Amino acid sequence: MSEELPVALPTGVATGVGSLPGTDIAEAVNIVFGELPEWPHLPELPNRGLGADMIGRGAALLAGLPVQWWGFRWEIADLPGVDARRAADFLERDLDALHETNASGPVRLTAVGPFTLAANLWRRTGGAMLADPGAVADLASSLAEGLREYVAAAQARMPKAALSIQLDEPSLPAALAARINTESGLDFYRRVPVEVARDRIREVAEAVGVPLVVHCCAPDAPVGLLREAGAQAVSIDLTAFDLDDVPRVDALGEYLDGGGRLIAGVVPPLGQPRPGVDKAAADRIHALWGRLGFAPEQLVRQVSVSTTCGMAGASPDYARFAMEASREAAKRLHG
Repeated sequence: MSEELPVALPTGVATGVGSLPGTDIAEAVNIVFGELPEWPHLPELPNRGLGADMIGRGAALLAGLPVQWWGFRWEIADLPGVDARRAADFLERDLDALHETNASGPVRLTAVGPFTLAANLWRRTGGAMLADPGAVADLASSLAEGLREYVAAAQARMPKAALSIQLDEPSLPAALAARINTESGLDFYRRVPVEVARDRIREVAEAVGVPLVVHCCAPDAPVGLLREAGAQAVSIDLTAFDLDDVPRVDALGEYLDGGGRLIAGVVPPLGQPRPGVDKAAADRIHALWGRLGFAPEQLVRQVSVSTTCGMAGASPDYARFAMEASREAAKRLHG
């Protein structure tokens, strides 16, 4: 894996995070590979409906754990429900769309991470899987095997591509801090111990066989934990990152000083096209770098640029604009 790292995880370039507007996966793939040629990703299209949502898509990746949509939520089942079969079909179509790209450079796949999935996938007996440490362990193992197969299927369609995989973990900080509500909404699930989170994510990292990126748009993204768990790049919302929070800045600085790579979310995922977005995005990254006191020439060797989160809610015109702004911001990092 170490030999592929520079190719699979480029720096000083623009990339994306995950979701886009629309329902046509072939068109979305063409747009991403055209607008973000130096580090494209397989986009997610949740506007296609149930099964294309983040949790349904993640559940479709589970090996040996059937799911169904029941009572307005995804839950473990004896056999896959019709909506789970639809999710698997969406995933297969997404992978097939990659075949036409003839990619020979870096390409990133995306999937929901084990703790965000555990917080949103229900047990048959009730309550989220997050309530049961044994269920979380089973879920992580199932996801690890499913992601290994997912990577292999993508590689078969793009034999020359240098793959990485991104886990989306927006719920991880809340799980670590016991801030996830129980089914009643009147209480919270127990705190997930740091060492348990680290071990479960490391299990996934070791299984997939390609470099791991973890995306967390929460302001308190646990970059130190993610580094220890095997993430070789983290993707965070840098606009929500408090540059005056010394412990948090120090944690990110320690991660970067150890050679970690950063996908800096600095371009808004929603809005209207307007001048100056690329400059403001680059300025935010330079402000972080100045606060850390790192050498300017090190910046493009460790940082890439993206939107802060996915763009499923954006207009198609704005989505293209945001990708262009990300490219221009990345150019500004080179001086």
